[in-house]
Amino acid sequence: MAERLTREAIAEQATVHPEAAIHAPTTVDRSFELPTALYAGTAVCYLAFMAVMAVGFGNPALILPIAIIVFFLAMAFGVPAMWMRMGPDHSQRLASWNRFRRDGIMTAFGRSTSGAATIQVLILPVLILLWGFGVVTIAAVLR
Repeated sequence: MAERLTREAIAEQATVHPEAAIHAPTTVDRSFELPTALYAGTAVCYLAFMAVMAVGFGNPALILPIAIIVFFLAMAFGVPAMWMRMGPDHSQRLASWNRFRRDGIMTAFGRSTSGAATIQVLILPVLILLWGFGVVTIAAVLR
């Protein structure tokens, strides 16, 4: 079971190392080991979906909702891009496409090849874009 320990009881048993109090700078990996092209491809698919919806259901009443959604999409991809560049300085950089193709990425379940990682990253945005084309096509046929 657990018992409550006072500071004094802990201090009696603790060994304090004064040199351990020096804090090393924190390194944070903000890159996710993916190349810029995958981020751009994802953003393009989502923005293309919004363009398909705007063209397919072109109505002046939809200008504001579509503009708000496009703004949120821009922020969803813009904020991580800014986060990657913010301080403190870090040694991580976005992976080059050649390094990504050669090494793949490490996931929680093991190393993944570049082809498998690309499919995993782009499958949802591409399916959403295809769904948008399907919805607009059905709406055009039923008109």
